[in-house]
Amino acid sequence: MPRFTCKAIYLAKYYGKKQVYPLLGAMTFVTSMCIFQLTRNVFTNPDVRINKDHRKTAVLENYEEGERYAEHGFRRFLRTRPPEIMPTINHFFSDTSK
Repeated sequence: MPRFTCKAIYLAKYYGKKQVYPLLGAMTFVTSMCIFQLTRNVFTNPDVRINKDHRKTAVLENYEEGERYAEHGFRRFLRTRPPEIMPTINHFFSDTSK
């Protein structure tokens, strides 16, 4: 590996390779999903207590808030969908009318 005096030149040569693009895409996707989940938990989880008034209470009586957190919109959407990952391929291989 040649020694570069400037780190920016080294990074440009390393990340300029086309073989690195799928790795960067996957890592960007995973990092964004982690940030989304952590942000969602901090701001909407009823068990996370940020201000002092909520931290003083030992047991919170907030069943409605917990239900809203557990039954979010994406889960309600998935409940109406069939539990198949690739329905076209499943029907193709399981179709017995042929």
